[in-house]
Amino acid sequence: MSLSFLQSAAAVVATLGLVIICHEFGHFIVCRLLGVRVERFAFGFGPELIGWTGRLGTRFSLHAIPLGGFVKPAGENIEECSGGRDEYYGQKWNRRLMIVFAGPAMNYVLAWGLFTGVVFFQGIPEVGTLPVIGNLVNGFPADAAGVMIGDEVTAVSGKRVDTWEGLAKAIHASPGKEIELSIKRAAGTLKGSPAGALKGSPSGVSRVKLVPRKDASTGKGVVGIMPQPVYREVGPLEAFTEGGNQCVSLTLFTIQTIGSKLLKREKPDLAGPVGIAQMVSRAAHSGFEDLVFLIGLISVAIGFFNLLPIPLLDGGHAVLYLWEGLSGRKLTPSTVNSANSVGIFFLLFLLAFATYNDFSRIYHERAGRKAAAQPK
Repeated sequence: MSLSFLQSAAAVVATLGLVIICHEFGHFIVCRLLGVRVERFAFGFGPELIGWTGRLGTRFSLHAIPLGGFVKPAGENIEECSGGRDEYYGQKWNRRLMIVFAGPAMNYVLAWGLFTGVVFFQGIPEVGTLPVIGNLVNGFPADAAGVMIGDEVTAVSGKRVDTWEGLAKAIHASPGKEIELSIKRAAGTLKGSPAGALKGSPSGVSRVKLVPRKDASTGKGVVGIMPQPVYREVGPLEAFTEGGNQCVSLTLFTIQTIGSKLLKREKPDLAGPVGIAQMVSRAAHSGFEDLVFLIGLISVAIGFFNLLPIPLLDGGHAVLYLWEGLSGRKLTPSTVNSANSVGIFFLLFLLAFATYNDFSRIYHERAGRKAAAQPK
């Protein structure tokens, strides 16, 4: 088992573990504050590996499959709740609402803190002007062809480019047409070059052929690359403010993207467990700051996703409790069970769809790399 694989696996477990534990801790701490007894606080699923019972009766445990977690309040099952003051369904609807919102809220708190830390130590990123690849979009032509972060594009189809603006113009002008990128690759990033190894020469140049996609909204060619940022130093207050801005902008971007996809009746580009593992693995090998920022991004995504009004998610529970409060009618076991059944079906479908997207993306990436490696 290679060191690289172990590093990737450890990064995936640490990322999901931190995000999930933080989410569940939000539920846990508000339960405690409201006097709701918590029977179990678990990290992972499957057989329990280690555990202990706290003085207030909560069983804290670590399980064999470290890819999830849960908090189990007493009386969480509406059919078994006796109505006790220390039970979940023994609470009024508005107190239960506080408990369900606490999980997503803690995800945003975690993300805010991580973004603040990255900005404070690294600085605020500003768009670079050099034609150097700062980031890649999974599955897009550049990524599929083997272009790597840190590559410097020196020419497009034989025409020299010295700025990011010049590179972007050349790509935008060629939707659906094959172009050739001349790439100068820094030493130490030769592995995976689509045009073959550069023989260790830091000044070596390889050529990559790819076809820009036509962007549906602008009609311009895109290959899925972003410029390498430059960083401006900031103080603690500005870093804290920028951390919050990142949370807000990511949430708004997600809402706009989902809304646009729905209006245009386009297939959403969801990442499932495999896709998330890929992103975390890449970030872990890219640098500590990239990994920390990605953890924050995933935490925002988990927090936002749990706010959606889908049964079984926190947002779905919130809808039921709001209906209970506004109508003045107590929730019945049949209502809760019916909603949960719909939620299970929907979430399993969503998981299958996202996983299909992941494997489809991997297949097209490999096909693109094979095509790029073929002699032209």
